[in-house]
Amino acid sequence: MTIPGYSIVRARREHLRALPAIELAAAQLLRGHAPERVLLETTDPQTFADAADHGRLWVALAGKTPVGFALVQMLADDLPHLEELDVEPSHGRRGVGTALVRTVCKWAAVTGYSMLTLTTFRAVAWNLPFYARLGFIEIPAARLRQELAAVVCEEASRGLSPETRAVMSYRCAPSPDSDA
Repeated sequence: MTIPGYSIVRARREHLRALPAIELAAAQLLRGHAPERVLLETTDPQTFADAADHGRLWVALAGKTPVGFALVQMLADDLPHLEELDVEPSHGRRGVGTALVRTVCKWAAVTGYSMLTLTTFRAVAWNLPFYARLGFIEIPAARLRQELAAVVCEEASRGLSPETRAVMSYRCAPSPDSDA
């Protein structure tokens, strides 16, 4: 997916220092939906570095400047999880988030995974409906794999009520002529 003025690339080490500021700016959009302490969280730098080194971190660039990112964590050998998607609010509503998610979905399919998962806010208008439009479907709580149930528990320990969260999955369909 091409967005005029932006590119989506695999993260390189030089991109990583910009990511915490993007996280903090994007988190402000969730004020009133998430506890204050969650809005002040940033990802551990080593987590970003490991994801970049293993090809599981993408950045959206405006020119050469990172303005968004998508971070995938492996919950199990066969279970990639879109842990975080953030776009600097001044670059929002231009298709950057959509391009990041589609890039991750394409990577998951080409890499041979059968699904990609994520958790998101159920009642925030730009969360669950956004992912649903991109092909994600909600997984009922009774059908969660233990790895996904553990994510919900970890989020709850940080103050994110399970009732406000949705676990979603994207069924990957590999395309032989695509490249991630």
